[in-house]
Order: sequence, then structure tokens, then C-alpha cells
Amino acid sequence: MPLLFSYGTLQQEGVQTATFGRRLDGKPDALVGYARETIAIDDAAVVATSGSARHPIVVHTGWSEDRVPGTVFEISDEDLDRADAYEVAAYRRVLAPLASGLKAWVYVDARRGPPEGES
Repeated sequence: MPLLFSYGTLQQEGVQTATFGRRLDGKPDALVGYARETIAIDDAAVVATSGSARHPIVVHTGWSEDRVPGTVFEISDEDLDRADAYEVAAYRRVLAPLASGLKAWVYVDARRGPPEGES
């Protein structure tokens, strides 16, 4: 089953319920080699679901000291498709390293994520 790492709205119970139809069970972890920023969201459905027009986003730095705290969830392939549908075009999904040693899917800045094939 895929792992999904969230540092933002996918950790919210209401977003999980609206996106996956249930609350997800996760564990704390940290994304390695990224820094967290904030972007404006103009998708009305995403704003209504999350309750905010400003969402966190991560940018790839490549520095192992850079860490972004969050939660890792074990989900199904169908859940991953649902998460893809929730995220707006500013994000792209990549497989990235976590502090625990796991690799998980994470949504990063589509313009400033890692180069294709690198995570």
C-alpha cells in the first residue's frame, strides 16, 4: 500500500473526510530536503473544504538538514487518486525521503520540486 506524507491540509479531519470518506490514521514524521512556504489557493472547492485560501507548500532544497514536520499515512491506490484530485495544479506528487527512513508520496511545489527522477 502506498504511503502519503502530509505537512498541510490533508492532516485536517474535515479534509480527510471530504477527500477519502473517512479519517486517516497516521504517524508523525518529517520530510527531508525541503522547506515549507505558503501559497494562495483560488480553487473555490479546495478553499471550502480546507477553510483557507492560503495553503502550505514545500520546495526542494536538497539539504538533508532541512526538515518539514508532518504525518505519514498508509493509504490505498484509490485514496492516492482521490488525493491527486484534491490537490491543485500548483502541486505535483513525488516520492520523497522521510526522516524515519521511509519513502512516501508528497505534494511539492510544481515549479520548484526536485528534478524529474530525483527525490
